[in-house]
Amino acid sequence: MKTKASIKKQNGFTLIEVMIVVVILGILASIIVPKIMGRPDEARITRAKQDIRAIGAALDLYRLDNFSYPTTQQGLEALITKPDNLTTGAHWKKGGYLDSAPTDPWGKPYIYLQPGSHGEYDLYSLGADGIEGGADAAADIANWSEK
Repeated sequence: MKTKASIKKQNGFTLIEVMIVVVILGILASIIVPKIMGRPDEARITRAKQDIRAIGAALDLYRLDNFSYPTTQQGLEALITKPDNLTTGAHWKKGGYLDSAPTDPWGKPYIYLQPGSHGEYDLYSLGADGIEGGADAAADIANWSEK
């Protein structure tokens, strides 16, 4: 007859097995984390480019419905709330073309000019530094440089 002691089976990991896993995770983290830490600026730049494309699409829909792009004075707010001075026959989309006023990944509003110096309108972010020009994360991100 078997006793309880002989039936009892040990489950779980030993301290050495847990330590080996922790060391392996530490090694992987030391290799991967430095590569990822330089990526936030790239992610913000990519987001700004995508935002500019999405806002550009909303501007194009606005133009289809209202026969022209919003003026510089109306700004991007015309995509959110209906402007007062729309031309006769304009069909501003109920609910607007955007849900809220867009800001760039650095928390500043996008700059919109119509007419633009690079096309029918200029839409851009001044980048991380908020000053025209710059390089890398501080570079301007614009609709005309994306075409």
